[in-house]
Amino acid sequence: MRRNGRPDSKLALQRYRRLAAGYDATARREMPRRLRCIDKLALRPGDVVLDVGCGTGLSFAPLRERVGSGGRVVGVELSPEMARIAQERVRQARWENVDVVVADLSRVPLAPPLLDCPPFDALLFHYTHDLLQSESALANVFARAKPGARVAVAGLKKTHPLLFALNWSVLWRGWRYRTTEAGLREPWRYLKRWVPDFRWEPHLLDTAYIGWGTVRPPDRAQ
Repeated sequence: MRRNGRPDSKLALQRYRRLAAGYDATARREMPRRLRCIDKLALRPGDVVLDVGCGTGLSFAPLRERVGSGGRVVGVELSPEMARIAQERVRQARWENVDVVVADLSRVPLAPPLLDCPPFDALLFHYTHDLLQSESALANVFARAKPGARVAVAGLKKTHPLLFALNWSVLWRGWRYRTTEAGLREPWRYLKRWVPDFRWEPHLLDTAYIGWGTVRPPDRAQ
């Protein structure tokens, strides 16, 4: 674990290779917050939405329900093992408008031939701390977002520094799923460059959060 360093894609690949098979069982308890986060996107029929770090695709069904058959859901995932479960979920449900792409967003732009689709109307970041701490990954994601696109984010965060037990619980609950502790007091610190109206609400005694906002025009992003 890197305390204050950059996310480590190689370490993440190793960890999720072991975590993939049991991921759904551990993640389902977060479903109420997942749905609340998705609601912040205010999706409409026909929208094109990106599920950033989609994991095993647990967000696909509620996203697709909201965008309808005329919309599109795209999931991008670093781990091939996690992505295979997501792809199998799509195949079993026979969703023709849901795509899963395997890519390291910190290195690969979301452009043809990797991905060929219209700019995104909405972007979901659900428990994607490593991606939020990668400026290059965020730049690649937001390069494909429409100005004014809706953004929703959920994850863990540290609370007041004197609340040691709560902060320890944040470290313990998330150590398997992230490779850096950088930014845990303000996980959205880089995101605000693209989403200047970002706001958030606390959950779980301020050790988790749901945030939302809109993308500003790319020529103003720094």
